[in-house]
Amino acid sequence: MMGDVDHALLFDARARVLADLQARHHATPEAVSLLEDAVSDRKWWAEQWPEGAVYVAGLVAQDVQDALFESVGRWPICLTCGDAPQHALHIHPDLGGPDPMWVCEEKGEPVAPLGRLSSPGPAAPRG
Repeated sequence: MMGDVDHALLFDARARVLADLQARHHATPEAVSLLEDAVSDRKWWAEQWPEGAVYVAGLVAQDVQDALFESVGRWPICLTCGDAPQHALHIHPDLGGPDPMWVCEEKGEPVAPLGRLSSPGPAAPRG
């Protein structure tokens, strides 16, 4: 049915990406605005392709990630590689679903399901 998008999927996508923004201290007004734009755009997309609804959450995450890259740089940053040069996580599978995971760009290993990124711990003492 065209035009009849499951709003629960859109709310879930928004909540999961917002949780990850908050976990990594990136839930700025600008980032939340980019998230709202991405959800709105993907609502239209899902109305055109209802079978694609399972991909919405991962695609919203990718949209926000792309938009943030243009304004603030890489997000989210991988926190699991220790001494490696700074690098980002990306959503896998590339189409964003049906079970989107954040994966390390360098090692290709899963880090967390979308919506379940961990917060960075306190800064380690240097010395």
